[in-house]
Amino acid sequence: MGWLVEWQTQPDSVPMHSPEIHRARELRRNMTETERRVWSRLRNRQVDGYKFRRQVPVGPYFVDFLCWSDRLAVEVDGPFHEDRSDKLKDDYLKAEGFRVLRFPVADVDQSLDDVIHEIYL
Repeated sequence: MGWLVEWQTQPDSVPMHSPEIHRARELRRNMTETERRVWSRLRNRQVDGYKFRRQVPVGPYFVDFLCWSDRLAVEVDGPFHEDRSDKLKDDYLKAEGFRVLRFPVADVDQSLDDVIHEIYL
């Protein structure tokens, strides 16, 4: 065998992911059409070179779109968002040093360019 190492797959070697990772993946697979439109404009560093991630677990919450380097959380609020839980989430994120921008689905659907411009500022 020499320098070549033979890799063996063993049941114990399968990485286990946390429930948060599984939930984040599920949220990414099931994004709303409005979220997909926003993501199409944020991905691949299209906003002034900033890298955004989608459906990111931060503490006990998931953030729709997050730029770690700028500590910016972007939320797209559908018609069923609860003000109380959104406030708790915003308070948590702000305490962790994030700036939070919230956009109603109607605003995104009406003028995605304006939303992206506001994120850019």
